[in-house]
Amino acid sequence: MFQLDEQSQMVGTVIRQWCQSNLVPKIPALEAGTEMPFDLMKKMAKAFGFDAMLGGAVKKRIAKLRSGDALAEDAQKTMTAASGNPMMMHVVVKELSRISPGFAMGFGVSIGLVGGALVTKGTADQIETWGLPISTMQLIGAWCLTEPDAGSDAFGSMRTTARPVDDGYVLSGSKTFITNGPGADVFLVYAKIDRGEPEAERGLATFIIEKGMPGVTVGPPFKKMGMRDSPTSEVFFDDVKLGVEHLLGGKEKGKAGRTDTKDSLGNERSGVPSMAWGIIERCYDASLAYVRERKQFGRPIGEFQAVQLKITDLFLKLRTVENIVFRLAWMQQNNVKDVPYINASKAMSAQLAVDAALTAIQIHGGYGYMEELGLEKLARDAKLLELGAGTTDINLLACARQLIGVTDT
Repeated sequence: MFQLDEQSQMVGTVIRQWCQSNLVPKIPALEAGTEMPFDLMKKMAKAFGFDAMLGGAVKKRIAKLRSGDALAEDAQKTMTAASGNPMMMHVVVKELSRISPGFAMGFGVSIGLVGGALVTKGTADQIETWGLPISTMQLIGAWCLTEPDAGSDAFGSMRTTARPVDDGYVLSGSKTFITNGPGADVFLVYAKIDRGEPEAERGLATFIIEKGMPGVTVGPPFKKMGMRDSPTSEVFFDDVKLGVEHLLGGKEKGKAGRTDTKDSLGNERSGVPSMAWGIIERCYDASLAYVRERKQFGRPIGEFQAVQLKITDLFLKLRTVENIVFRLAWMQQNNVKDVPYINASKAMSAQLAVDAALTAIQIHGGYGYMEELGLEKLARDAKLLELGAGTTDINLLACARQLIGVTDT
């Protein structure tokens, strides 16, 4: 599978047209923070029938869980292949990322990370209450793992705790760099269960928290280098009282709770190459057109060898990341779990996206440095791909340890 099928091509064309008509005019306001992207995300979901496509698959999963059907445990394809074609969602993310990687990220976090975790790990009631409306973009989700002192060492340095009290829990702590934080309706919060044992012995659990619950406070949006059209904030939890119905899956899993978190991290990292694909493709398309038209010294700059080498470099980056995405889609379609590949491909795609954006700016010279062209935005946005979902170094180290067989600490 090295070529888009007709269905995916059609989806890409329609999404690109929608972006030009609906997303492009909003970029200045979204970048300035005078508008939030969440209503536009909901508008997009409605326009493309996500309620029918994903909603129908989620409802089938709810019915299977309630009937006790063992097949309900095979849940991964519910989100990734509800249409029967996981490549379609990669194409959607790619097309959004050509214009606004931040918009694509907020959309992916809500429907993919939060919606995906709820649908694949939640109880039937949890899926119906929160998973279904998030999967159909009626509600916006935020995924809360990172803390002020817990970034790369997400588990070891985590300070957010949930204390068992009576028939429920009391959750306290804070999370930072939370995508969609300022507009989220539902927060998936990772915390250590604190029964008084040493920190190293505490299990990890995931809690479903709703906006407006007593003790939940959302900080103002951060001012950032890039991804400015993706509102990001801190979220604070001050003795938030939760019933067991807010515990994802309805039961504690002890240290095995880390596995669920790592699954979600893997899903997040699998989405980064699609974003990089969109960034690199736009850089390549814009640069190719520019070197054919721009004339200096009496001829198009595309006739100069130095420029030709840069175009070839962009072309190779584009095809490399494109092939990565095809393989990830094949893995999803065939339920293949290749964690080292996911980690390595995320790291490589992020680096290639940053390099491609800077190369495109160099090709365009002073014009590339101006806001109007949009390449400087892609360069700013691409940098986050090297930092989020694990830094590039952490991704590569994780890959190496998995290949060698070094045990995680």
